[in-house]
Amino acid sequence: MPADKPQKPLNTRSRDITQGPERAPNRAMLRGAGLTTEDFGKPLIGIASTWSEITPCNIHIDGLARSVKAGTKGAGGVPQTFGTITVSDGISMGTAGMRYSLPSREIIADSIETVAGAQCFDGLVAIGGCDKNMPGCLMAMGRLNIPSVFVYGGSIKPGHYQDQDVDVVSVFEAVGQFNAQAISERTLHGIECQACPGPGSCGGMYTANTMASAIEVLGMSLPGSSSAPAESAEKTRECEAAGRAVLGLIERGLKPRDIVTKTSFENAIALVMVLGGSTNAVLHLMAMAKAFGVKLSLEDFERIGRRTPHLADLKPSGRHVMYDLSKVGGVPAVLKLLLKEGLIRGEALTVTGKSLEENLAGFPDLTPGQKVIRDVSNPLRKYGPLVILRGNLAPEGAVAKVSGLKVTRIIGPARIFDGEEAAVKAALAQKIKPGDVVVVRHEGPKGGPGMREMLSLTAILSGKGMGEAVGLITDGRFSGGTHGLVVGHVAPEAAVGGPIGLLKNGDLVTIDAEKKELKVQLSRKELSKRKSAWNAPRPKTGDGWLARYAALVSSASEGAILKTPGAERKK
Repeated sequence: MPADKPQKPLNTRSRDITQGPERAPNRAMLRGAGLTTEDFGKPLIGIASTWSEITPCNIHIDGLARSVKAGTKGAGGVPQTFGTITVSDGISMGTAGMRYSLPSREIIADSIETVAGAQCFDGLVAIGGCDKNMPGCLMAMGRLNIPSVFVYGGSIKPGHYQDQDVDVVSVFEAVGQFNAQAISERTLHGIECQACPGPGSCGGMYTANTMASAIEVLGMSLPGSSSAPAESAEKTRECEAAGRAVLGLIERGLKPRDIVTKTSFENAIALVMVLGGSTNAVLHLMAMAKAFGVKLSLEDFERIGRRTPHLADLKPSGRHVMYDLSKVGGVPAVLKLLLKEGLIRGEALTVTGKSLEENLAGFPDLTPGQKVIRDVSNPLRKYGPLVILRGNLAPEGAVAKVSGLKVTRIIGPARIFDGEEAAVKAALAQKIKPGDVVVVRHEGPKGGPGMREMLSLTAILSGKGMGEAVGLITDGRFSGGTHGLVVGHVAPEAAVGGPIGLLKNGDLVTIDAEKKELKVQLSRKELSKRKSAWNAPRPKTGDGWLARYAALVSSASEGAILKTPGAERKK
């Protein structure tokens, strides 16, 4: 009998800091952190925790990290937990603080990459809750390319007020209803007090749930991760299993770039379309693809949207929340349906070491008679609800979400606002009228800087009954909770001389989601004349992080990612 082939050590990276006489000082530090001599021969696993007390999305993640740690330790690994940041989109919404939201994605990615790289971890588990956590964690995994598993903190349970389910978007819209005198201050206060009943991310198919679902079909989280509620035994079991799974990946030598391919991203786009996910998915999937070395563009969203129906009756345009979907089979049941209909490809690898199709074989179909997911023969919309618009106002493209809309076209006079605050003030003062096309500019990645979300504004307009009576375009972006005749990510943005910055009050603007057009009724000659007279605005920031972000960030049409100085010259 031939001798067994020597097994490759599982601590191939961490050996650089744990093995040999010259690493005695390194081991001394690790001993001070609780490691033993026995531990130095085991794989070292980093657990990136986005725990924070500033938002319900992340307030429970310390407990989830402990469960991951237990799973890792039980599987023979040495877990080490470290922290990274989060910001609360829902709390910073409508304020200058929202400028830090999208840039936080880069800090999360950079900080996880920094710690995992410096500590020579053999594997990584990252746990995210609020919107930017998910893409930030995945961007780090793609760059590091060490065996990794993502865990979603899970969705919040729905709140209840006056026999109705409510969530945080209900509160934003209630502000508009109160302003329109449609509800009392007492009712507004009641909705406020009941909307967020505990831990977990915002409940509808908003950005957090959208990105968690996308990551599941990408193969980077365990099956069922995106729909398991935050407060559930299922989520605790998942965390323990994730801690074990990362050891399995190390044993197989399976890394993130082995798992995530162009096919994986095409599957993710299809799922986002089916679920009616957030417009932010366009930015985040492109940024994540860049980190994994995959080319992804707006054209991919257009192509896949043309062949993918919208099936999910989920908020903000529908009736249900992720908690409801979890009770009728969750995301795995939706993926089984899509696989059956040929809308996704099942050969894509996952962190289980099995293919997507193999994973799904062990899950039940959607519960018979359920009302959350439509059949493919009876879609909410025949084509995907995330639409890429182009025209003389958006030469590089813009993004709209048309799910649930009865009106998808408007031609109206531009009402120009240089910033969100001015537009909100005008809406509350009844100065925005049906038929207007509201233009909120200088809110792009550079001009904001930070590309703020406009949920406060769009929710006020919806609460006042004008969600489809006015159009809204911006070089900023929207919350996953936004719905209405709105177009974001208009590129090029105003701060770099994009056409949106050349508009004047009264110019006739056309939004046509069916024809995928965004244009102004001005000649090329007139636009050229205005561009010649245009002067770049003065930066809004000093020398801090946002100033550096504004200097390095790319166009929204490229995912608003940070460019590496000099990288283009090296090509």
